[in-house]
Amino acid sequence: MPIVNPEKLVALQRNPDGIRNICILAHVDHGKTSLTDALIATNGIISPKLAGKIRYLDSRPDEQLRGITMESSAISLYFSMLRRSAPDATPEQKEYLVNLIDSPGHIDFSSEVSTASRLCDGAVVLVDAVEGVCSQTVTVLRQTWVEHMKPLLVINKMDRLITELKMTPGEAYTHLSKLLEQVNAILGSFFQGERMEEDLNWRERVDERIAAAAAKEEERTGKENTNGTNGTNGNSIDTDAMSANPEFEEKDDEDLYFAPEKNNVIFSSAIDGWAFTVRQFASLYEKKLGIKRTAMEKVLWGDFYLDPKTKKVLAQKHLKGRALKPMFVQLVLEQIWAVYSATTGGDNGKGDPAMTEKITKSLNINLPPHVLRSRDPRAILTTLFSAWLPLSTALLVSVIESLPSPPVAQEGRLPALIDDSPGASHVDPVLREAMIKSKSSESDPVVAYVSKMVSIPESELPENKRRGGTLSPEEARELGRKKRAEIAKARALEDGGENSVNGLSDTFRESTIEESSAQEKQADSEHLIGFARIYSGTLSVGDSVYVIPPKFSPAHPHHSPEPKRVTVTALYLLMGRGLEPLTSVPAGVVFGIGGLEGHILKSGTICSQLEGSVNLAGVNMGAQPIVRVALEPVNPADLDKMISGLKLLVQSDPCAEYEQFSSGEHVLLTAGELHLERCLNDLRERFARCEIQAGEPIVPYRETIVRADEMKPAASKELGRGTVIAVTTSKQVTIRLRVRPLPTEVTEFLSKNSSAIKRLYSERQAEAKGQKDDVSPESSDSEDADDGIVDRTKVMSLPEFKKQLQTVFESVKGQREVWTNAVEQISAFGPRRTGPNLLIDSTKDGICGRFLQEATAEEEHQAVGDTLQARDFSDKISYAFQLATAQGPLCNEPVQGIAVFLEEVIVTPPADDDSSARDKLGRLTGEVIKTVQQAIKQGFLDWSPRLLLAMYSCEIQASTEVLGRVYDVLTRRRGRILSESLKEGTPFFTILSLLPVATSFGFSDEIRKRTSGAASPQLIFQGFEVLDEDPFWVPFTEDDLEDLGELADKENVAKRFMDGVRVRKGLVVAGRKLVKDAEKQKTLKR
Repeated sequence: MPIVNPEKLVALQRNPDGIRNICILAHVDHGKTSLTDALIATNGIISPKLAGKIRYLDSRPDEQLRGITMESSAISLYFSMLRRSAPDATPEQKEYLVNLIDSPGHIDFSSEVSTASRLCDGAVVLVDAVEGVCSQTVTVLRQTWVEHMKPLLVINKMDRLITELKMTPGEAYTHLSKLLEQVNAILGSFFQGERMEEDLNWRERVDERIAAAAAKEEERTGKENTNGTNGTNGNSIDTDAMSANPEFEEKDDEDLYFAPEKNNVIFSSAIDGWAFTVRQFASLYEKKLGIKRTAMEKVLWGDFYLDPKTKKVLAQKHLKGRALKPMFVQLVLEQIWAVYSATTGGDNGKGDPAMTEKITKSLNINLPPHVLRSRDPRAILTTLFSAWLPLSTALLVSVIESLPSPPVAQEGRLPALIDDSPGASHVDPVLREAMIKSKSSESDPVVAYVSKMVSIPESELPENKRRGGTLSPEEARELGRKKRAEIAKARALEDGGENSVNGLSDTFRESTIEESSAQEKQADSEHLIGFARIYSGTLSVGDSVYVIPPKFSPAHPHHSPEPKRVTVTALYLLMGRGLEPLTSVPAGVVFGIGGLEGHILKSGTICSQLEGSVNLAGVNMGAQPIVRVALEPVNPADLDKMISGLKLLVQSDPCAEYEQFSSGEHVLLTAGELHLERCLNDLRERFARCEIQAGEPIVPYRETIVRADEMKPAASKELGRGTVIAVTTSKQVTIRLRVRPLPTEVTEFLSKNSSAIKRLYSERQAEAKGQKDDVSPESSDSEDADDGIVDRTKVMSLPEFKKQLQTVFESVKGQREVWTNAVEQISAFGPRRTGPNLLIDSTKDGICGRFLQEATAEEEHQAVGDTLQARDFSDKISYAFQLATAQGPLCNEPVQGIAVFLEEVIVTPPADDDSSARDKLGRLTGEVIKTVQQAIKQGFLDWSPRLLLAMYSCEIQASTEVLGRVYDVLTRRRGRILSESLKEGTPFFTILSLLPVATSFGFSDEIRKRTSGAASPQLIFQGFEVLDEDPFWVPFTEDDLEDLGELADKENVAKRFMDGVRVRKGLVVAGRKLVKDAEKQKTLKR
């Protein structure tokens, strides 16, 4: 293959119509990187013989070792083809630039998929022909739908149908049809969900218009009545006149689905290097059957049959009982099967040379003699296919013809993207127009989106690499000196003895030490480069641009933190493992950018203007970090190194996060076990360059209470269960409150709508400060802020939120009288003011205020008067509620699903105290907070407490032979099987189960070991689930004592989890015996 110079690729960037920005998406191990190899081989970067084996874009050693992609990598490829400008015109040679991004398929690295998809206009979605649609396939299809990318389907690993499953062409056709239906069903579900939402919004708009018209009509009628006129037609409302378009417009979903006749489906085998579309075979059979190619394309897939006598195409209804094969089986699949049979078939797997010769002659292909003499049948197979159906041709032609160029794609995608961005109404119209039209002149505003920061060693940067050509005299002398030193070292080691050692030390005294120290200095530095896409204008080296952070809104461009102006120090063409320097990049190009280190944390927008700029940086990450690990350096002197390394890691990894706890622990948050392993490797070898110890993974828990049958008697029968009367130590404030479990439906509703609560709280706070209403929720409080991402979901208004919450409370079965006025009396949510717990103020005077009431209805807070009143303690009670729900009584984990009813607050100041009310308030603040916090914990423990475990949804594909071993591992780790289904036409079962995160560490490795690599799990964080066991339960009934004894031989799993967390946090563990048998301690091994 001819090697393409980088200069050629740079020249092609100037032609936006000839650019295609695509990413390759799929489930793990479905063949993305192998497929990319075949495309890279067309540019002479790797040998075609190694395509599919070398996995060129897996540039990290651990990626090559594990055989999976962990980081998305980009490469620019050149492709030329003959195209007709019109159907009758002569074909012309046209050149194209394909910016290809290979993304990971493992669930732990789904954030890499999110960052890659925002930069691209089209997606190549791979599906394994045998495994079919898997969990990540659905995720990546949803990603293409959300990002408005045009997808292209590749059904890969077709060879497995022949070699593994031994299917006939007819069986394979049925299997492929079902697979295509599954993929289309997923796309259909996305379309249906969006259509229902649009229909609902349309109905709401119509209702609003009718209500507005009715109000207007009433107003007009009232005026007429006051004027004494007789309105005869006052009650009729013309609803048709209210809207110009009363009918709901149905969208056509015909272009949405994958269909081989539309040439958006490719059948391939990346490992064997072949792929085809229906169009290719249609052109092959065009002359032979005398059917036009366009007509042939429509009938080659589907229930169409070829009449062997008349050579006419028949539909199924015209078969008249004849057992004909579908055209796709007869004309396409049988030919592929024949090649496999001729080259690798037969009893000994050596194929049939005579059959191979016949096939090559009929296809007019000449195989090289050394290939024909080869003893390896696969060499003949791959050579034959690469000459007949080369993978790169089928894929790249489909990419060029089916997927849009940047100007076309931006016109369709960007309006919605800009409208969804924060402060969209304040975006400059000129900038908006430039982005949508993909304008690239020097005068147009520059807008680029940086999706992530990539860490590159200094030695890998182009400016530090020697360019091609002859060596300079200095470089030649340096190389010669190094070679002589190596020869001298080798001779000295051969000869041995003291003299040689002394001579060796003399030879190397200067050179070796200098070289090693220089190498150490060079190896120490890592540079962060932005992985970016430019949407408008032209960006050049030396340009000064604004870096827009993720929380920026153009409505308030000068709000703190104000965007900084930075100078672009370097631009790069991304070439997989290497970088090529650029001087400028026009609109529509994917590129690397230097000079942003320290200015962008994970993602951001680059804009040439501050006023009216746009913020594109709110990418929704697929996987939230759930696994937390405390780190410490082996050598305490390396602590600063580790902290700076952690900061570098957080910038270069889209999903990793770093926290420092109040206890002094340095904690790394990652998406899963594999992600954690990769982060620790990077930290040790690249960023911190020191030995680091990782503690046991810190798993999150939640605490809650339930109404159980075997609850201990209530603490006070007169007051009722969960009711506590607490008195402060000075006996001046008495507080009566009642703790109750929240209904499950309410807890779920509050968890789902935490962003709405956050928005309402920030608006309430803004009103109190006299600010404008349109303030972002993140600006309210640093404690409640998201991690750098603007929440773009549609947030409910206060009346809508109240209405929905009231509906949920009314739907609760039983105890309706308890929750009758609960919504109106809600005073606060907790913890962090947004959690799924309620503080309900049921006092007569409503001392804590009403959170869900309009601001006009809420009474103003009164200043502290001469005498203390209960209202003066409202903020202290609310703060105590936040503290109590942030750290529960079981193991100081967050609480969810409780309601605290504040029933009475009585203030009784001592008669002999002459101090002012303000002085008393200061002294009583701490007392009230502590007393309320303890009272909530007492009320909590009056019920039956429960731990909520973080759960993974686990999907495993396994064959029948290893099914029992998979179940064994799942059962021992407290997994729960949800479903088990056999994939039709294959010997594989798909097992869906739930697995606690606490027992999931080492699960993947154990599954692989026990099944000899035949099963591999995918773990997706699912949420929290109640462990239905009381951690304080002890046998107290006669039956229990008789069955289990006083020590309760049955292990209490909830207590084990609880005690584990308490030990880690340094809390007291009840009933823990440090010494069990004192007299035997001397003989115990250390």
